[in-house]
Amino acid sequence: MNFSSWPTLLVVDVEGNGCNPPDLVEVAALPVRDGQPDKSTAGAWLTKPNHPVTPFAARVHGLTNQVLDDKPGWEEIKDEVHACLGTAWIAAHNAHVDYRVLSAHLPRWQPAGVIDTLRLAKAAYRDLPKYSLDALIEHVAPDLSQAPAQRHRATFDAYATAQILIAMASHCESWEQLVAAAVPPGLPGAPEPEQEPTLW
Repeated sequence: MNFSSWPTLLVVDVEGNGCNPPDLVEVAALPVRDGQPDKSTAGAWLTKPNHPVTPFAARVHGLTNQVLDDKPGWEEIKDEVHACLGTAWIAAHNAHVDYRVLSAHLPRWQPAGVIDTLRLAKAAYRDLPKYSLDALIEHVAPDLSQAPAQRHRATFDAYATAQILIAMASHCESWEQLVAAAVPPGLPGAPEPEQEPTLW
């Protein structure tokens, strides 16, 4: 895979307050440049949700209401997040979830495309019993020594997902082949289905 052929790509991850629909409590956006995650230009935001974090969500990611109490509200940071994401491609694990939540919070945002590392993993590693992020971390064994925070924080999960995406990209000959395997139908960037030729 020639990484220089890749368009601008941000690996994203979000954490919520445990409600449905969720309020965001953390967003991470990590660029991949020349086949490496670029922490020097990454974006990471903590935000105080409109509704309290549920005990279950707090146990998962560790972001309690006390931790978030002095953080800015979403209205204060949304323009900065939107500017960081721009019109770049995004990648995420089980990407339709992150795309749906971010789209709900950023109604004017339109990424160029959405890479789903879960979908790509099923094409790259056909015989795994599970395709969760934990299962892929175990299978791929990426170097996470430089990952920020810890598992289930947006910054860590984005870094781990970026490393797994880079590893899986070696199974594809080109960016176009990766897109064909990794973009879910109906999401931005999905290849157009080939039309059967007709007489008309």
